[in-house]
Formats: sequence, C-alpha cells, structure tokens
Amino acid sequence: MTRNLAITFVLLLGAVVSLGLFAATVDTPADAPTGDGESSAAPAPEDLLVRDDSHYLTRSADAEVTVVEFLDFECEACRAQFPVMERLRADYEGRINLVIRYFPMPGHTNAVPAAAAVEAAAEQDALEEMYIKMYETQGEWGESRDAKDDVFAGFAEELGLDVPRFTATMGSPATLARVQADFDDGVALGVRGTPTIYVNGRQTQPMPGYQALSSMIDTELGS
Repeated sequence: MTRNLAITFVLLLGAVVSLGLFAATVDTPADAPTGDGESSAAPAPEDLLVRDDSHYLTRSADAEVTVVEFLDFECEACRAQFPVMERLRADYEGRINLVIRYFPMPGHTNAVPAAAAVEAAAEQDALEEMYIKMYETQGEWGESRDAKDDVFAGFAEELGLDVPRFTATMGSPATLARVQADFDDGVALGVRGTPTIYVNGRQTQPMPGYQALSSMIDTELGS
C-alpha cells in the first residue's frame, strides 16, 4: 500500500467512525422539503456552513445570497447536479456566492483523493479548472476500486500545473486534514449524503432542479 493510499484509508476510517452508521451510497438529506423545494428546518449555523478557508467558485462583495454545496466528486448524483450549479453560476453572476465543501462518501475509493486533488489545484489557483475537470471526466475514473492518483496528476499536467508540487500537496497530511475538516462540518450539520445544498443556510430538497434553486434564491434576493 502506498503512503497516499494508507493516509486515505485512515481518513476514510475516521469519517466512518465520526458518522457511526453512515450510508455507503448516496443518501437523502434528513429534513423533508416543503413544496417550494426548501427544507422545513431552521437555517444552519453560518460558522459550520462557511469557514474562512472555504472555497468560492463565485464570489461577489455585494452578494446577498450564499449557496453552499457539500459534494463528492465521485458521486454520480453530484455529477448530475453539476450542470444545474453551473447554470446558476452563469445566471446569477455577481448576485450570489457559491461555496463548495468536500464531503467524500465512505465507499467511494477515489472520493478523498479527488477532493485532495482539487485542493492541491486550488493551492495553484486552479480550483475552478480542476473542479470542472473532475466532473467532466468522472466516467473515466469513478466507481473504480483502484487508486487514481496518477490520473489526477495527469489532469494537473493537462492544466499546466506544477506536477511535483501538485502531487506533494495532494498527498500531504495538511491537505487531507483540510478535506476531513469539511467532512466534519457536514457531519455536524447533519449532512447524510451528496449533494446537500443550502441557500442562505436553508437546506434544499434532495437533488434540487434549477427552478427550485432559482425560486429560493429569488426569494432571498427579494425579486
């Protein structure tokens, strides 16, 4: 077993322990949605939703709405949600913030390495490029029982990143701890599967479509 895989295994084991009985496949959020696509639960604590080091795909100083997605790059449901989130980014540019949080699901062999790869790319200012790359290529590496670290290093090369630096960052304890920290915040919020999405702290229905999300956003914008 390689050092990276050993660290990944420990991280995944810790994730399972922290959750107790955690579903190994995509689950649905705990709270039942209302008819407009919004959960009936109270808004989630802001300090758990967004940290100082959280990654923004879209950020505006004047934004009145923050959308937070807990995601797993190996999750097929997240891949299906991806076009919806990209459309939101385009249509609400300058009006919303979009934050991504790592939530690698136990049972997905390459979920933690994929998150670590995105984190390593972010360290070289290529967060968005690697985020998109992961979803565009998920069919090539997802659902595999084999480690795909070399595949992710290949993505880094394609994106013009410093590959040795990328590889070192991807496998570092600090990077894996960063991924774990996002996961732990999700657990504390009650996240049980991916994608889990919040609009200004209010959890959406499972797998919200564009209309459901835009309706929640428009309500928050007062439009």
